[in-house]
Amino acid sequence: MVELYPPIEPYEHGMLDTGDGNHVYWEVCGNPDGKPAVVVHGGPGSGCTRGVRQCFDPDRYRVVLFDQRGCGRSTPHASDPATDMSRNTTEHLLADMEQLRELLGIERWLLFGGSWGSTLILAYAQRHPRRVSEIVIRGVTTTQRSEVDWLYRGVGRFFPEEWERFRAGAGEDVRDSDLVAAYARLMEDPDPDVRTRAANDWCRWEDAVISLESNGKPGAYSDRPPDGLLALVRICAHYFSHGAWLPDGVLMREAGRLAGIPGALIHGRHDLGSPLGTAWQLARAWPDAELTVISDSGHTGSDAMRERVLGALDEFARR
Repeated sequence: MVELYPPIEPYEHGMLDTGDGNHVYWEVCGNPDGKPAVVVHGGPGSGCTRGVRQCFDPDRYRVVLFDQRGCGRSTPHASDPATDMSRNTTEHLLADMEQLRELLGIERWLLFGGSWGSTLILAYAQRHPRRVSEIVIRGVTTTQRSEVDWLYRGVGRFFPEEWERFRAGAGEDVRDSDLVAAYARLMEDPDPDVRTRAANDWCRWEDAVISLESNGKPGAYSDRPPDGLLALVRICAHYFSHGAWLPDGVLMREAGRLAGIPGALIHGRHDLGSPLGTAWQLARAWPDAELTVISDSGHTGSDAMRERVLGALDEFARR
């Protein structure tokens, strides 16, 4: 079992007023004079967890965590059907990160995250390369259309029964290629029973995709409070049905903008939801990144993956 750093509590926290009705929860822990780092959580819509604080040496890092719009402790919450989702896009999240960096008086920070978080990290770093000292990504995704299509359709060849159930939840008249958009519509339905059923069907499918991971956490998607589950699925379907509002493939094409930023890419060989090919392509396009493939891990990780993550963060702390 990999030994993480001891649990720590924030020494500072607050709500970032974005100016458009959203308030983003943030907290800072570790050493106030340490190396700045920001945690960019996945989902989108999962919110930050307490455990991720323990990935950082509290004597060396000043760690910033925040809940992206609509989830976690940020308000308004996406579980509320009245929450306006038009103000929750990748562009909004990038602006929130910059506003938070300026609020905290940080010149440059290390970016750490995975899954959807890696998409947001790459978009931020390509937009603001001079504000990024290093990058550590666990589970590389870029939210290309082909990646979304694979996760919600292509990988169904490994789970035909579970995918058929997921497909049925979208409605009989929905084409296979429109499943994510169909779920996005269901999550905006005025009937709470419709929203709850769609969220449960979505998370049951996500759980099926990770079900073969022997070292991962079973039920990682559905094992959350009802409000958190509703927000997760509503935000995920909202982002993925719009391709995260990014030109398709742009993060891979613009990887040259990351030149000079040291990066650690850590990816599970058995990640069925986000196959290794994306991480491999990114490592080839980004000369300052080192890819480590974890042979016993999938999307939800393993001891070996956690050990490599801690090793990368410790290495960058020493620089």
